[in-house]
Amino acid sequence: MKFFETSKFHTLKKSTYISLRWIGIIGQLFSVNIVYFYFDFGFNFLLANFIILVGILSNFYLIFVYNKTQLSDRSALIFLIIDIFQLGSLIYLTGGVVNPFIVFLLIPSVFASSNLSFRTNLLLVITTIFIIIFLTFYSENLPSPLNDNFYVDSYYYYSIPVALIIALIFLNYFAIVFGTESRKRKEALSKMEEVMAQEHEMLSLGGQAAAAAHSLGTPLSTIKIITQELKDQLKDQKELTQDIELLSSQVERCNQILKKLSINPVEKDDFIDEDLTLKEYINQIVSSFQETSDKNFILNFDQDSNPKKIPRSIEIIYGLRNFIGNANKFANKKIFISLKSNNDYSEVIIEDDGGGYPSEILSKIGEPYLRSLTEKKKDKIGLGLGIFIGKNLLEKNFASLNCQNSKTRSGAEVNIKWRNTDLLKL
Repeated sequence: MKFFETSKFHTLKKSTYISLRWIGIIGQLFSVNIVYFYFDFGFNFLLANFIILVGILSNFYLIFVYNKTQLSDRSALIFLIIDIFQLGSLIYLTGGVVNPFIVFLLIPSVFASSNLSFRTNLLLVITTIFIIIFLTFYSENLPSPLNDNFYVDSYYYYSIPVALIIALIFLNYFAIVFGTESRKRKEALSKMEEVMAQEHEMLSLGGQAAAAAHSLGTPLSTIKIITQELKDQLKDQKELTQDIELLSSQVERCNQILKKLSINPVEKDDFIDEDLTLKEYINQIVSSFQETSDKNFILNFDQDSNPKKIPRSIEIIYGLRNFIGNANKFANKKIFISLKSNNDYSEVIIEDDGGGYPSEILSKIGEPYLRSLTEKKKDKIGLGLGIFIGKNLLEKNFASLNCQNSKTRSGAEVNIKWRNTDLLKL
């Protein structure tokens, strides 16, 4: 199963929904009984309480019969429609659209809009609109004695359902939009956490490999010495000599394998256990790309670039790799990386000679799950997750970022800037 594939299935947390329903049911009970016994208003009291009883029974069904902790999209639709019809029935008995409590009819669909599917939200909105229109033309009068002296001009009367329907559509639209954006951002952040967990796991494995190489070095050296002595002692016995030579070669092979598995800080791309300057960070990352890329990396470093070493940061490594990797992916031939420093700031500028950021997503750079509508090459179509992850990781480590199209070259430009004092906090 792909990562977060299950997030496509919309659900509603049962316990939260039950709690909200109890709040609504208790409110209905108080309202109906107070206006009947305290204010002495006249309406169909028994039928109103029976309608509330339907809501209570449906809540008990959710608690004792429906065993799942999450309401599926379909189940949530059924219970929310029950809520709409139940509240609509109470309002039908107590004045219809002139009853001020009719505004509560908007709550079920708005509540569901950020959690359930678009089709479910659409059905709930249509159902709510239908109930509002029905209550506009068909309902019991307001409870007496309110109805005795109550008169509303028809212009005002019909403006009530119109306002309610407009508010319903408006609130649902924004709840759906913001809910969708929120879900995407949560998924992208979780993906970022997964990526970083994998990075830390790789580092952990590398550390274990280094420890293994160190620990096994002595016994393997002992075995090698013994095989050499046996070879000298048994040099006249060719059959045994061949076996000893094979054993010696396999010991050497074990040494080579352990050396590759271990992380050597002296080698260019293995900078896991060292504190480095920004210049060394960039050099090491570029070296790792040059091994497989046919692009030309042009580096331009200030002679007085910040010489202070930065504490090891996986977030900075991965963040810079993402942006340099993007430049490598979209560049035609050249990637330009500059490092500028002074007493206060250090700035990394990454440019390429590709096509630059598409105009339709330029203002949204840094948001996850972006797609260009004009990009024709499928191998260069992305979801924006690389930029999103890189941007969040670097900003988490005190960097300020600006992504734009280069003013001096044809491609994209990324400016990553730190205060020198912030770099020392890492």
